[in-house]
Amino acid sequence: MVQAVDRALFLLELLSKASGGLRLSDLAREAGLAASTTHRLLTTLEERDFVRLEPQGQHWLIGQRAFTTGLAFTRWQSFIAAAGPYLRRLRDLTRETANLGILAEGEVITVAQVESREIIRAIAPPGGRTPVMNSGMGKAIVATWPDPAIEALIASHGLRPMTSHSLRSATEVMDEIRRIRRVGFALDNEEFTPGLRCIAAVVWSPLGEPLGAISVSALAQRMASRETVRIGLQVLAVAREMTAALGGVAGAGAYGPEAGSPEAGTQADGAAAS
Repeated sequence: MVQAVDRALFLLELLSKASGGLRLSDLAREAGLAASTTHRLLTTLEERDFVRLEPQGQHWLIGQRAFTTGLAFTRWQSFIAAAGPYLRRLRDLTRETANLGILAEGEVITVAQVESREIIRAIAPPGGRTPVMNSGMGKAIVATWPDPAIEALIASHGLRPMTSHSLRSATEVMDEIRRIRRVGFALDNEEFTPGLRCIAAVVWSPLGEPLGAISVSALAQRMASRETVRIGLQVLAVAREMTAALGGVAGAGAYGPEAGSPEAGTQADGAAAS
């Protein structure tokens, strides 16, 4: 790792979360750097238009080049745009928040969301990251991988128990993966945030690879165990429709032939109840 690059990128991340910008002293404190070091990094980034100093000279802000560089992410643009109608329909079917996520470096990034119309609702704003094994979307995607690849992921990134419900061993993970393959959808049973549940299913590309996953997230009291099968089958059905609309095909890691059946869905029902 090149320390100066790592520090500069961390400064960009901090600025991206501060809509009104940050003073040099505040930025240095949050980054854990000396003010002089922070200033040198910022002035270098400023030369490349990745950051800018607002006219009064008090706050540093994200620059235009950071935005244009981020547009390289537009290879996902058609995928995200295509998801809109399906997320809205999923929200209307379930009355809960619908999400679209992709996998990156052992975490799930939420890239699009349609909020529930309920007054109290589950929201993880786009751009938020969740450890893959604490996420319904993450588990849905990873369940399409061969077992050795899943084991390598665990060895590389480890498990990050966030609540008392989180998976804590490779054995628990593989049991969960087998359950997902049987039923066709994945469940985050309060594994990232206490009181919140999420049900997810994978969306496939035309090359038979998992593009990402869609999910429904809700307060656990509204997504009781008896509701997981019904909602899970709805999420799976919408994911399959979106896959078909994108010209996608299920790949070699597709779930078993009984996936999506109410009988198989009772497996997820039991998981939620436990």
